[in-house]
Amino acid sequence: MSDPRCDDDLMLAYGKGDAGAFELLYQRYRKPLYRYLFHAVGDRSTADDLYQDVWSRLIDARSSFRRDAGFKRFAFRIAHNRLVDHWRSQARQPNNGSLEDQPLAAPDHEQPDSETERTQQTSHLREALMQLPFDQRQAFLLQQEAGLSLADIAARSGVGRETVKSRLRYAAKRLRGLLSPNPEAAEP
Repeated sequence: MSDPRCDDDLMLAYGKGDAGAFELLYQRYRKPLYRYLFHAVGDRSTADDLYQDVWSRLIDARSSFRRDAGFKRFAFRIAHNRLVDHWRSQARQPNNGSLEDQPLAAPDHEQPDSETERTQQTSHLREALMQLPFDQRQAFLLQQEAGLSLADIAARSGVGRETVKSRLRYAAKRLRGLLSPNPEAAEP
């Protein structure tokens, strides 16, 4: 299901009624958007609700999309804004408490031992991400899951590029410590 058109062209085609263009966009962005939301909230049920809402908003925005917005930035801006709305409605920052151990589905052809190990690694990463301060976690997820540049993250966060670099550096250092097999490597 490969199509040489860029994401912006697909969204513009969808805005003109090409449902197949939307299907291609959905296939390209369904996993990255879901991972971004799931890692941000740490709860599958909440991520599912947010994910559906983001896609509904993308559908609603089809006629107002402009090429200069860049579909990837546009989609992740909607996801980010939806997360902010969610946290405001909860009247609290994201939950830093315990997470349900819900493994992400692995391909059927993988061995049970590999799947168990992957599930454990995913769980550890999710728990470590939830221990990061909100600003560091957001910057990290926008870079790693959304693939946004430092400039895009800075613009979205309303801070300078150097601030984003610092947040990413601290997040990476903290994650290395939390995920290290050596307990002394973890910082408080």
